[in-house]
Amino acid sequence: MNNDTICALATANGIGALGIIRVSGNEALSVVQKSFPAKKLDQQKSHTIHYGYFMDEEEAIDEVMLSIFLAPKSFTTENSVEIAFHGSPHIGKRILETLIKNGARMAKAGEFTLRAFINGRIDLSQAEAIADVIASENEASRKVAINQLKGGITNEISLLRTDLLNFVSLIELELDFAEEDVEFADRSALSGLLDKIELKLNSLIESFQYGNAIKNGTAVAIIGKPNAGKSTLLNALLKEERAIVSNIAGTTRDTIEEVLHIKGHAFRLIDTAGLRETVDEIEAIGVKKAKEKVENANILVYLADAATVDFSEDIEMIQSLLREDLKLIICATKIDEVTPTQYETVEDLFRNAITHEFDFIKISAVENQNIQDLKNELSSYVEQLKSQENNVVITNQRHFEALRKSLEATHKVKEAISFQISTELLAYELRNALEHLGEISGEVTNDEVLGNIFSKFCIGK
Repeated sequence: MNNDTICALATANGIGALGIIRVSGNEALSVVQKSFPAKKLDQQKSHTIHYGYFMDEEEAIDEVMLSIFLAPKSFTTENSVEIAFHGSPHIGKRILETLIKNGARMAKAGEFTLRAFINGRIDLSQAEAIADVIASENEASRKVAINQLKGGITNEISLLRTDLLNFVSLIELELDFAEEDVEFADRSALSGLLDKIELKLNSLIESFQYGNAIKNGTAVAIIGKPNAGKSTLLNALLKEERAIVSNIAGTTRDTIEEVLHIKGHAFRLIDTAGLRETVDEIEAIGVKKAKEKVENANILVYLADAATVDFSEDIEMIQSLLREDLKLIICATKIDEVTPTQYETVEDLFRNAITHEFDFIKISAVENQNIQDLKNELSSYVEQLKSQENNVVITNQRHFEALRKSLEATHKVKEAISFQISTELLAYELRNALEHLGEISGEVTNDEVLGNIFSKFCIGK
């Protein structure tokens, strides 16, 4: 199938000023030539643009511009043509139908990028970075994806892998001379290298928490008793009337999720039903879903009405929701409705009752008081996850798992050296570590992994 000439729409579906169709393969020029009589394409230089009409036999389908990229200087390293046409979905459909009639076939999801990988233009982590660049929704995710596209993670891993490969070669040599009982690999030097690899792997693994926050956004659950001001706060943060606000307790019965961007980072805000015991079946379902959202949240923003006299129920709810890895922010709400003396002691009450570390903010969502302070706290949570020592950030779950497995194999190699275990077992664990590192760049892979990765790409990329 890699010898087929493939074609696909590279721009988004729908009406636009222009559309682009990509064609790639050994026969790309001849396939397009059948419908482009204006010039002899096989006589044109690479990276040139040509004007003419795209024809279906004697009928002109559209006035187009062709961009020619000759092998190996193209994205796929194959002969490639990009056809720019007037952005009518019907015209695009007619051009694709004609190309297929001329001998091409429709590309599968991610097939252009897959060919770029198979033909050695990019490695697997760079291929995944292309999808991340396309999917980036904020400045932070764009920067991380571009760094990976430039080979950031590959450069980090290849240095470790090269050093490790040298020792594997020496260990394998020892196996060839097993009967002579000689050591070619300096065990102390190998231990020093493993310490260095372990340090780097730990650093990359730890960056995943920050990378995951960048790529998928940070989940923020807004929780509190009915009428604590959750929906009002959501509207204030989003600066729009997204949630219904009323004085009737239990207005929000389902979860409402919206994305808020703060300083280039995405936060998935989840407005939930008020937490209380209720006989209302629908509201009870909403309360259950609210608790489930907290279980999957990174940050819990708990709202407590500043006018409340007894906060024991709030404290009990907070303690029931806490996890060790959960960031807690307690907000005393509606401070515009009470006097300073009424809410000044609120923080002390929570500090005395809750041992879990938390930030305390007094807000009025209606008057927009201290809302920026809350935004700053959300932003600082993500910034604190970032390692100042590591320029490479792991955002991909597959990379994270490969790094974790490689670290486990590294630990086993260190144990093998420490306990002077046989050279055969040492070689086995070293090969394991090498294999897992190679999975990241695609030096070690299989068809199932490739199929899973590229099936998630859009067709035309």
